Amino acid sequence: MSAAPTASATGGRLLTGARLRSAARWAPLVLATGLLAGRAVGGVLARLGHPGAALDDAYIHFQYARAFAEGHPFRFQAGEPISTGATSFLWPILLAPFYALGFRGEAILWPAWILSFVALGGLAHEAFALAKPLAGRAAAIGAGAMVLAFGGFAWGAASGMEVVPFAWLIASATRRACEWAEGAESRTRARLFLLVGLAALCPLMRPEGAITSLALGAVVFAFPRRGAHVMKGRDVSRAEALAFVAAALLPQLFLVALTGHATSSTAQVKLLPGNPYYVLPDAALANARLLTGTILDGQVWSAEFLPKGGAPLAFLGLGAMAWCGVRAKRGVRAALVVLLALSMFVPCLYVTFLWNRLRYLWPFATGWLVGLACLADRAAFLASLVDRRARGPTAALVAGAFAGMLAVRLDWVLEDVAQSSSGIARQQVALGHWAKENLPHDARIGVNDTGAIAYFGDRKTFDVVGLTTPTEGRHWVAGAASRLEHYERLHATRPDALPTHFIVYPEWMALEPVLGRALHEATVTDATILGGQTMRASEARWDHLGTGERPWTKLSALHDTIDVADLESEAAHRYELAGAREGEQVAHEGNAPDGAVVLDGGRTHRSRDTFVANLPRGADLVGIARVESAAPTALRVSVAGKEIARVEVPEGPWNEVSFGVPEDARGEHSVVEVIADGAAFTSFHYWFGSR
Repeated sequence: MSAAPTASATGGRLLTGARLRSAARWAPLVLATGLLAGRAVGGVLARLGHPGAALDDAYIHFQYARAFAEGHPFRFQAGEPISTGATSFLWPILLAPFYALGFRGEAILWPAWILSFVALGGLAHEAFALAKPLAGRAAAIGAGAMVLAFGGFAWGAASGMEVVPFAWLIASATRRACEWAEGAESRTRARLFLLVGLAALCPLMRPEGAITSLALGAVVFAFPRRGAHVMKGRDVSRAEALAFVAAALLPQLFLVALTGHATSSTAQVKLLPGNPYYVLPDAALANARLLTGTILDGQVWSAEFLPKGGAPLAFLGLGAMAWCGVRAKRGVRAALVVLLALSMFVPCLYVTFLWNRLRYLWPFATGWLVGLACLADRAAFLASLVDRRARGPTAALVAGAFAGMLAVRLDWVLEDVAQSSSGIARQQVALGHWAKENLPHDARIGVNDTGAIAYFGDRKTFDVVGLTTPTEGRHWVAGAASRLEHYERLHATRPDALPTHFIVYPEWMALEPVLGRALHEATVTDATILGGQTMRASEARWDHLGTGERPWTKLSALHDTIDVADLESEAAHRYELAGAREGEQVAHEGNAPDGAVVLDGGRTHRSRDTFVANLPRGADLVGIARVESAAPTALRVSVAGKEIARVEVPEGPWNEVSFGVPEDARGEHSVVEVIADGAAFTSFHYWFGSR
């Protein structure tokens, strides 16, 4: 007769059984995520023979990770000023320990991939957990499947960027906020600390995470911990919500402490606010129309990721989510997930969100996918009105169909990941290695893609775009001529700050006169992720800087100068942009009448120039304008509202026209207006002096 099992043995078997059941529940998710990661990473390895990032921007994060590991945090290179050119504060910090442990060069991609694909699996679980109370288990499984099937997430995870970890972070924070609102038992002090921690991490991973931080604060404010904090007999637990406001502002506080500015270098370059060529409401609305009518509809830039014509389904999903929220008495959950989805419109405040395979948009896709799960549930509800047994199978079928519509694009997406990684490796990475092997150790390289060239080149860089060289952003935004004028100022005051070499796309740089002897180039024609087909290395050429500062028309004395496109000169003279648009600048290298080379920057397509000038009395004062017009035109010159001259501008190359300034029109801060009476003109310079 066998002995009866002991309590400990029975408990052990129960514990083992529970573990097996838990493993069985997680196995499909782990297996599916692992297979997707294997295909994505395997495709890159097969194409390159080693790890490679699909975006040059990934190497910016890797370079900042190196900076943390080497002990000069927030400095893109040792000895350089603090800069904030990474999209994320947190992502480089997470990668820094791996770099310190020896994951250097391309090897840093292994921890980036592992973290990203683990986050992708976690994101699928969060989508399931967000959808289940709203749409039921079958549709919620479909939500998780849609996350794994969505090519935007797969591309983001394989890119080496923070896209999917950020998506997981905001989805996880949203789910925990839902649980806080839905059950008083969840409103513990430990849960509060967890929510505050998530609220701090979200904007540190990406600035848009501040929306999630504030949403968490709103939930804690609306559903406070009763009796947790009592002061003078009053419940003050709602004051805890203020911690979430501080968490949302944490990146700005860091930025002010580090740089004196509340916005990062990336934001200064890419955001509509502060850009002189866009009217904020109009430009943001145009981006919103592009997002709703083209991107969400699976057209042009998003055709790789989304089915064509899918926008109506996406918005129906948000409506279905609201319906599910009312039906299930989980209105807060529905509202929070809708907010997560609609946060996709925040990048409409960028000049454009079309960069980098739409990576600025995809972290918010989770909300839309949960909406589709709710739409599947509502379709199942309608089917149940005909046959009650049809509800579960219909929900699974419709949600599965949505996942399938996304999954059929995965082959295309994963091929693009490998092709993009190959393109980056053959261009930016190859040029970084070339720079390390061929340029002097004291070289400073001017770049417009700053990631891989800095990471592999081990040379100082000068980021002409301004992401990692913080002084350059506003000049890049202004245009090519403004950069030229800025370089002239640097050449006169801090010549050692200028690059000794350039590795740029010449067409992006749009400053051929400063690109000297060509040294090397990398041409890639089969990768659309690149900024151009040919990136060229050349010596920097500064010998003609300053040649446009004085008129070739002789003056005995110079009283005031307005250097058009020079941002400092324009600000000092209150030069009005008067409808100037992006791209309406030119850096022109030509000749004076005596054959001398003259290099000057100007603004094109001008119909009116208005500025303030110092016009002293007493002297025989003359004004000179260096202008150019593609057709004959005339310029009417007014001072203080009174027309003083009308000068003819011939068709053809630039020339200088002069006009007298009457004594009674002069003053210390005279408003000068130059109006085209005919064809538009290009203005380079104005001088006022004595002959």
